[in-house]
Amino acid sequence: MTTPTPGRLRPRRLRRTPALRRLTAQTRLHAADLVLPVFVREGLDEPHALTSMPGVLQHTRDSLRREAVRAAEAGIGGIMLFGVPAHRDAIGSGATDPDGILNVAIADVVAEVGDALVVQADLCLDEFTDHGHCGVLTADGTVDNDATLERYAAMALAQAQAGAHLVGLSGMMDGQTGVVRDALDAAGHHEVAVLAYAAKYASAFYGPFREAVESQLDGDRRTYQMDPANRREAAREVAIDVAEGADVVMVKPAMSYLDVLADVAASTPVPVWAYQVSGEYAMIEAASARGWIGRRSAVTESVLSIRRAGADAVLTYWATELAGWLAEER
Repeated sequence: MTTPTPGRLRPRRLRRTPALRRLTAQTRLHAADLVLPVFVREGLDEPHALTSMPGVLQHTRDSLRREAVRAAEAGIGGIMLFGVPAHRDAIGSGATDPDGILNVAIADVVAEVGDALVVQADLCLDEFTDHGHCGVLTADGTVDNDATLERYAAMALAQAQAGAHLVGLSGMMDGQTGVVRDALDAAGHHEVAVLAYAAKYASAFYGPFREAVESQLDGDRRTYQMDPANRREAAREVAIDVAEGADVVMVKPAMSYLDVLADVAASTPVPVWAYQVSGEYAMIEAASARGWIGRRSAVTESVLSIRRAGADAVLTYWATELAGWLAEER
């Protein structure tokens, strides 16, 4: 029996050594492409570990400053701040209080790291409302889109005045990008960038995040976040946000929506980011803790897949750690 001749086409040639694989890689990870989401909780005396997200903390203001310094020293691109207030009310008053936890945290981080990181702030009411929804409610308990936009405009101004470089509009209210952009410009904050969570789906993978922000939500957000069944609708949402002045658009979650991410990246003129959400993080951490998968390789592959699908930057809770690994590999 003769051995068949494989011919001239041998794709394996380019996989033979680590150096060849490195040289011919079509997608690369870099620390500057990573953004670290961080939680800061009012009234803490020391950082509080989250049970559903091993390794992730609710920070004090002091530990947040230290975390920001570590992130800057690792060379990552930015830090996204989420505030957890001690008190909540129906309209999320703490979100617009200059002395509220998120706004003082913005100022703390800017003072600590300056321009070494893009200091970003979550612009949404859900952490600050006693009902847990992303907006103001009507008498019958539904979210009032236009009344919510007024709160978002005020929140954007508070964050800009605190020093935020970028505000992240995650509430999925219709018209939010235009209203916030106009409010910022009218107040002279032309330089503050707007990140629109343009394709944010009503996902089951947000579960651990609700522990992180101590969410008061009873029910779901399906009347304003996107239906997981819908792919083409994302193009419409993104186009609206770009037309309203978004500097960057977001797809969230990331790994379960790589098809949407690829669509958006292929058709959108502004930078496209993706958020590797809490449930994605928790699944990999849980599987690796049981020895079912290799943690470092799974983390790296998961973020690489998001970049490969088209994300220009990735929000991931592993940002600082992953940046360290990338530095070791260099």
